Amino acid sequence: MAKISSYFEADSVLAQALPGFAPRAAQTTMATAVASTLKKRQQLVVEAETGTGKTYAYLVPALLSDGKAIISTGTKALQEQLFHRDLPTLRKLLAPSKVVALLKGRANYLCIHRLQAAQAHASELTKAQQQQLREVQIWAQRTRDGDVGAISGLPEDAEILPVVTSTVDNCLGRDCPLYDDCHLVLARKKALDADLVVVNHHLFFADMALKDVGFGELVPAADAVIFDEAHQLPDIASQYFGEAVSSRQLQELAHEIKVLYLTELKDLRQLEKAADKLLLSLRDWRLVFPTEPQRGNWRQHAAQAEVQHAAQAVEDSLTFLVQVIKQALGRSKDLDNAYDRCIDGLAKWQLLMDTQRTGYSFWYETTVRQVTLHQTPLSVADKFGGYLNRSDMAWIFTSATLAVGEDFTHFTHQLGLYKAATLCLPSPFNFADQAVLCMPRYLPQPHEFSMADKLVEIVLQVLEVNTSGGTFVLFTSHRMLQRVATLLAPLTERELLVQGSTSKRELLEQFIANGRAVLLGTASFWEGVDVRGDALRCVIIDKLPFASPDDPLLQARVEDCRLRGVEPFMRVQLPPAIIALKQGAGRLIRDAHDQGVLIVCDQRLVTKPYGGLFLKSLPAMRRTRELNDALEFLKALETS
Repeated sequence: MAKISSYFEADSVLAQALPGFAPRAAQTTMATAVASTLKKRQQLVVEAETGTGKTYAYLVPALLSDGKAIISTGTKALQEQLFHRDLPTLRKLLAPSKVVALLKGRANYLCIHRLQAAQAHASELTKAQQQQLREVQIWAQRTRDGDVGAISGLPEDAEILPVVTSTVDNCLGRDCPLYDDCHLVLARKKALDADLVVVNHHLFFADMALKDVGFGELVPAADAVIFDEAHQLPDIASQYFGEAVSSRQLQELAHEIKVLYLTELKDLRQLEKAADKLLLSLRDWRLVFPTEPQRGNWRQHAAQAEVQHAAQAVEDSLTFLVQVIKQALGRSKDLDNAYDRCIDGLAKWQLLMDTQRTGYSFWYETTVRQVTLHQTPLSVADKFGGYLNRSDMAWIFTSATLAVGEDFTHFTHQLGLYKAATLCLPSPFNFADQAVLCMPRYLPQPHEFSMADKLVEIVLQVLEVNTSGGTFVLFTSHRMLQRVATLLAPLTERELLVQGSTSKRELLEQFIANGRAVLLGTASFWEGVDVRGDALRCVIIDKLPFASPDDPLLQARVEDCRLRGVEPFMRVQLPPAIIALKQGAGRLIRDAHDQGVLIVCDQRLVTKPYGGLFLKSLPAMRRTRELNDALEFLKALETS
């Protein structure tokens, strides 16, 4: 086989077949390192900044190598882009005999058994659900893969989707009468038979942690795993190596048991009473938490007498329900499944009531109607790193943002990647000419009330000169976003797109279509957003993205550092903030022709000693403290 580097030369098969392809030294370096890692079954961590071409740098070696490879992405959007756009072209050119497959999580696939159940009890659905059910029924007759994302008439958050898809809890597995026709089962079979499988991080860890019944076969069958958007892995891994129980899960279980009583087991009146008792205790349970949706420290909250009383009531209700169902085991497969879920829910509930165990963060998360309790390990390094070291596989981790400066320690130590080789590849873009980084003088401190007014003033000054381009304003909190949105709305005629008013995808489509809009967003817009050209000429960031000091997982990690005699700020708080700022800054320059201004409205970037670490990690843009310099740069773009 030819050297990997030859595929990235000016006269290569890729150059001849792909419009706009041009050799990039960093891309060739990465591809060579990936190919070597795959061959030797080692570990590699690569930061490849925007413009490097990292997607092809790992896809080409993966397609040309022997054995089975899994490619895991951070989002379904990138997952679909890889499978539907990038892979077909490369596969045709380089490895036409290789079989590739796309595998999503079970919530993305129609469950035929649950669809039939919904049809049988359609009268119990809301009018909106009944209307959506009709669309699902029509689509179900023609779909081949059962991917509900293909139902064009339904919104992403359609009420009917949880009714016609399965969860780990309510899936009957091999006991399902429609098991052989199950879209999820067929998708998994395709994945197991394929040479290259595209998954996402959540699905990968569900498999690895064996959280999904009947799964856990995919990862052990692979010879190589490649993680794109790998900066997300530490947090996602923590979720899957922890435990959680939500009131929503238990409510859905109770409602399904009530339906079984009304349809199959009408002589078991006690079943309905037990389910109603659980629902009542769960309503009371929500009332002992703050009204506003939030995260909090479960260990502290659990110490309150009223909380303990409400928790005991839920446990008693679950115990009673278990006893009632036990008397009817064997009469219904769905009821037998519900019994197993009750037992599992009760065990998790009792586990999460024991908050005195060390090594974990205990925290809760509320919505308007629900409460979820979490037990999250403070470190996954032993579990994840141990798994990697025991496996005879190649492991590759890549993202545009993994290092602090050029130091990968924060990332590698979180995942236990002590043997991994590291590679830091700069962007080929000419940031010094393409962009300006402005850190305006004379700003209030980020926590001061006047900061919102100052932000609005800066946005208006930008809009005055950025007349034919778009602007992102990125926030670290919803509260500041809403305050600025309220102040800004009556002061500009530009289209103002505010996160939460509609879906992220819809907001981005409107932003790009308008070409000169203003988009106000929080965390989800700091990464995974690709807007090229004049539609995005300016990114304004309200403050350095440190995690909230009230975040219970952060509190637990800080406390753990102190107990071990380690300084928590440099070890726990600073690195994620630097990586998050790199992500936000990365929204601005997406290709070699983009130009624009990044404005960071936080004095700490220049007044605090750690500000230098942030600046060292950002692209080498021309820097200024004068807002007028940035405005002049934007004004010049109007005439260029």
